Amino acid sequence: MVESGQGNRMLHIYTSGEISGSLFYLCRSSKAVKMATTMSWGSYLLIHVVIFSWYVFTLSANCSLKVTQGHPGAKTYGGRWKYLTFLNLVLQTVFFGLVVLIDIIHLILPSKNLRCGVPLLLVKLRDTIFTIWAFPIGTFVFLSFWSIYHYNRELVFPKFLDDIIPVWLNHAMHTVTLPLALLQMYIQPHRYGSKMRGLLGLSVLAVLYLGWVLWVHHVAGIWVYPIMERLSPMGLVIFLGVSSITVVPLYLLGEKLNHKIWKTTAVSAGPQRKKKK
Repeated sequence: MVESGQGNRMLHIYTSGEISGSLFYLCRSSKAVKMATTMSWGSYLLIHVVIFSWYVFTLSANCSLKVTQGHPGAKTYGGRWKYLTFLNLVLQTVFFGLVVLIDIIHLILPSKNLRCGVPLLLVKLRDTIFTIWAFPIGTFVFLSFWSIYHYNRELVFPKFLDDIIPVWLNHAMHTVTLPLALLQMYIQPHRYGSKMRGLLGLSVLAVLYLGWVLWVHHVAGIWVYPIMERLSPMGLVIFLGVSSITVVPLYLLGEKLNHKIWKTTAVSAGPQRKKKK
């Protein structure tokens, strides 16, 4: 273990290549090392509280939208829970709520109590949610929505919705999720497990949502998105298949970005407290 000068936070380096628990991660550049060791848990908490508050506000605004005869989606079978955009908002809100809790725990508990028990389990849960679901799904919502929107907005966000959903809320639901996910990846490392485990977890969620969409159509006779109404049976199969497969490279992209930012030198997932003398 290597210590910096007096007054500086400690940077733990493992030359054997073995990383202890999930509190230690790979880090490449000196800039990333500097950020990981100079940001305090108070700084993490401030950033995460702002992001969490933003998602709570956005989710509340979404739930407060008036249901109209032209857009009765929230009152039809499945309510808002049939829309991937809404499910993603819930996912991101829960994730950043968990991150805030972890930050608070790291501020309250002494360092020796953070590497086992509940604190360690919460960090593992944080990394699992972010790497397998929050980043890939948040990225998918951004890419799929705007690619279809620019091709033909009527297929995903008909023009009459402009009178129901404010422009800022549209961007809050479909745009801001990606930069916030990238920000989280940049300021705090996340441990990626095996590709098999990650892709399996993501695939299970994709299959469950696909089954939910088909069930909604089976029970209520409605398609969740306008584009599905215009496709032939074969076109629908291709569309749903491609949509499900697309999340795989997004998971791999997240893993690559994470390793590109946090590589070579093992550092803690947050600042270490100075030992009391």
